Amino acid sequence: MARPSPLAERVTVTMPSELVAGIDRIEANRSRFIAEAVRHELQRRQRLELLRSLEAPHPDSAATAALGLADWAEALPEGDSDLLDPSAGEPVHWRPESGWQHAGSPEIKP
Repeated sequence: MARPSPLAERVTVTMPSELVAGIDRIEANRSRFIAEAVRHELQRRQRLELLRSLEAPHPDSAATAALGLADWAEALPEGDSDLLDPSAGEPVHWRPESGWQHAGSPEIKP
């Protein structure tokens, strides 16, 4: 279970009484329950946003993908070349009509 941050702010939240009663049935500490629920919802929304981003990447990301990871890594400023190992991971290619595809899949044409 996540511990509350040492820096906390008091907020007032209005919610239907049946929700409050439901919280009270399963948790004695309303604040902790609500904090955990909000944290969970924030993580869920961040995952959804990441999935949306992967399905329709920003044009700058698509340009970087088209350039190729190895070429992008070589273009990094001096001293930043160790930020990325192009040989690690799994090769993928972006196709606007079908999204990210694993290299070697039938839809990929070199």
